[in-house]
Amino acid sequence: MPGPTRIEAYAIISEDGMLADAQRHIPAALQVKPDQEYFRRGLDRAAALVHGRHSGEGPPGDRERYRLIATRTIASIARDPAWPRALLWNPQGTSLEEAWNALAPPPGSLAVLGGPEIYAYFLKRGYDEFHLSRVPHVRLPGGRPVFPDIGPSRSPEDVLRAHGLEPGPTQLLDARLGVTLVSWTRIPASPNS
Repeated sequence: MPGPTRIEAYAIISEDGMLADAQRHIPAALQVKPDQEYFRRGLDRAAALVHGRHSGEGPPGDRERYRLIATRTIASIARDPAWPRALLWNPQGTSLEEAWNALAPPPGSLAVLGGPEIYAYFLKRGYDEFHLSRVPHVRLPGGRPVFPDIGPSRSPEDVLRAHGLEPGPTQLLDARLGVTLVSWTRIPASPNS
């Protein structure tokens, strides 16, 4: 097994680019039903998920999904006794392909669920698509940014563009709250490059 066929990420962020508050909690203002529905449909299409120890997709009923849980607490990979189809994975000690083969999910895509270091790791590897939802008028000062290197002069969109992704059309997920979704896709390499 060579690895996932596609790599797609899902994130919902505040106006200032945060995906959680300073205590790593996702506030109610970022829990928007149409976004959660879009997210769940994406996860249902994925063969496996990857996320950090403080991230994940939610209800305990999803414990049967194949998943890699990124952590620095182990040297390479290990079974996670709490999740029947999960591996603890240190990206610094084992390649994604090795971890994927050890996990042995069915062929298909990998859904990246965060946190910031995991999103950044896959920026370097290359996303096929990054689904970025934004909730306007919500700010989380001191919160957890979607990417470690965003700030007052660098937005999440700047980071995605700098890593070879381009935005698709803006979709309105919730008109009352003004929540939008943009799916960023890899710019195909030109045949002359």
